[in-house]
Amino acid sequence: MNTNEKVSTIMTTGVITVDKNDHTLLDVKEIFRKEKIRHIPILSGGKLVGMISRNDIHRLSFGNMFEAQEGADEAIFEMLTIDQVMTGKPVAVSSAATILEVATIFSEGNFHSLPVMDGEQIKGIITSTDIIRYFLK
Repeated sequence: MNTNEKVSTIMTTGVITVDKNDHTLLDVKEIFRKEKIRHIPILSGGKLVGMISRNDIHRLSFGNMFEAQEGADEAIFEMLTIDQVMTGKPVAVSSAATILEVATIFSEGNFHSLPVMDGEQIKGIITSTDIIRYFLK
């Protein structure tokens, strides 16, 4: 195992992003359901402004807790905006960051994914699961 290996070797590329000006929370909920992903970088005008997780969306759902309350979810998702739910000013790493550097960030932070950026362009996403799988190999 080489902890100095670049994060670009294990990151996910082809990242699904959402522009907060063109989408709603209902759109985000549907993307999570359809794509079976756990994190989405949020853009505004092509620039990274936040991150939203599937857990953020689940925290807003009441349909699973109360019988016959599925419609309550729709009302909540229509009342709130992406800005109100996302984590703003996300921490990001460059594709040249090492796996050890990213593992350290995860161990010190309260999040499980990082956008991988070169300049202002998203190149990928790295998750704590990616790091764990790397260490298990």
